[in-house]
Amino acid sequence: MAKDTKERILLAALDMFAEKGYAGTNLRELAGSLGLGKSSLYRHFESKEQIWDALLDEMIAYYGARFGSEKNRPPVPESLEGLVDMTMNMVRFTVYDEKIIKTRKVLSIEQYRDQRARALAGKHFLTGLMDLFTPVFSGMMDRGLLRRDDPRMLALAYTAPISALIHQADRTPEQAEAIIGEVEAYSRHFVKTYGQTST
Repeated sequence: MAKDTKERILLAALDMFAEKGYAGTNLRELAGSLGLGKSSLYRHFESKEQIWDALLDEMIAYYGARFGSEKNRPPVPESLEGLVDMTMNMVRFTVYDEKIIKTRKVLSIEQYRDQRARALAGKHFLTGLMDLFTPVFSGMMDRGLLRRDDPRMLALAYTAPISALIHQADRTPEQAEAIIGEVEAYSRHFVKTYGQTST
């Protein structure tokens, strides 16, 4: 029961932090939105900062398990079409998963206030994507699917525009499908440019 209440608190905190930011989130309002008294909230978390830290831990675990992490790397595709398919599955997940959308909003807002949020924003918006795709591209080169190049620079060239398009989908969710179409067009352009037609 206590675990369920903690999870409810963290979900409600994610909603409030995404809408109002850390400074604008009031613990009395947070408790009230859950039908709890402020004292009940303090039984689970000692402070707003503790809620914030627990929420960041939850975001990291959720994203890593569903999207990818150092311990949960995507497989090396067996074809150029496999790279497009893998990319589009990842993009659809990150564009439509409500928890991930709110996480991006929180990190975008709080990266200028909080050191840990800044590090996570840098990782999830750029460097972590490069880290995920560098071994993918290295493996595809070894399989003769991509022409030889610096795999990290290739990962940067591939993921930075896709990340920018995902942020555009956050700003204009009504255009999400069109933006996903642009991501697919870009992915296909990339494999056409860097793919090997023969080994």
